[in-house]
Amino acid sequence: MAAFLYRMGRLAFRRRLSVALFWAAVLAAVGLAGMTAPEAEEEPFSMPGIESQQAFDLMEERFPGAAADGATARVVFVSPNGEKVTAAENKEAVEAAIAELQDGTQVASTVDPYESGAVSEDGSTAYTTVTYKVDAAGLTDASRSHLDESLEHARDSGLTVEAGGDAMEDMGGPSGTAEAIGISVAAVVLLITFGSLAAAGLPLLTALIGVGISLFAITALAGPLGLADTTSTVAIMLGLAVGIDYALFIVSRYREERAKGRTPEEAVALATGTAGSAVVFAGLTVVIALAGLSVVGIPMLTEMGLGAAGAVVVGVLIALTLVPAFLGFWPDAILPRKDRKDRKD
Repeated sequence: MAAFLYRMGRLAFRRRLSVALFWAAVLAAVGLAGMTAPEAEEEPFSMPGIESQQAFDLMEERFPGAAADGATARVVFVSPNGEKVTAAENKEAVEAAIAELQDGTQVASTVDPYESGAVSEDGSTAYTTVTYKVDAAGLTDASRSHLDESLEHARDSGLTVEAGGDAMEDMGGPSGTAEAIGISVAAVVLLITFGSLAAAGLPLLTALIGVGISLFAITALAGPLGLADTTSTVAIMLGLAVGIDYALFIVSRYREERAKGRTPEEAVALATGTAGSAVVFAGLTVVIALAGLSVVGIPMLTEMGLGAAGAVVVGVLIALTLVPAFLGFWPDAILPRKDRKDRKD
């Protein structure tokens, strides 16, 4: 293994332009495929074989109008000026609001507070529960807007109306803030550790390239394979972690070999042959562990595990090929400042 990786590192150093162009072409190809891929359909979450899933399936069978884990909104109506919600005018306004809520395209059912007894003892307050056919993540903007408009119309009648429940929560997608903070912290730590902008930036650059390839590949396959959003989230986190870590193995060993007086080409080959072996076995261990999530039999965990395993494989390949190629472009920029000054002198 070490001899093969030694030759691979030397070849990547010598053919660095070809290696860099190859990975650029891969990134461009999967990027184009990911951007033009159809949007994946929302798949219902399920955990086959467990009792709670069997209960959900039974509820959906007995009550086909609503999903067992469908989103809910609890709407409270309070009458104005000490009046009662059971008064004719207020009751009419409440029933009109409930009827409007029922007209939502994703609404499965609403509860009449007067029939269900959901009226306070003093008659000032009543509440209804709106149940949807999908979970909170599956609610469309139109359904959320319809809910808000219905509440506003009820308020216009003089009632005080408030709502809660998961249907009211903001289910916007991930903003990437956490990843940006993580990358920033990693950049500062690497810069302090290595004392070189190039040495700190190289692991980050190669890790971002690997994550980009993995993310676009998952996006391209999400439609045909029905992958969930969580697949890409886990792949990004692990892709960044192992991408930086594995590149650091190679860069650190390269700096050690250069400190011993090795030529850049020989230092790259030795770094890939020695530290590269650790990268391969570490990556293989992580891939096996992640692939093992498929044994559980939960589709979402299987997708997450295999997607993250693919990101780790990409990180290993980039560490063994693209990192040596970049070291060939900037053989001295990676070295500590003192060594760079000594070589100039």
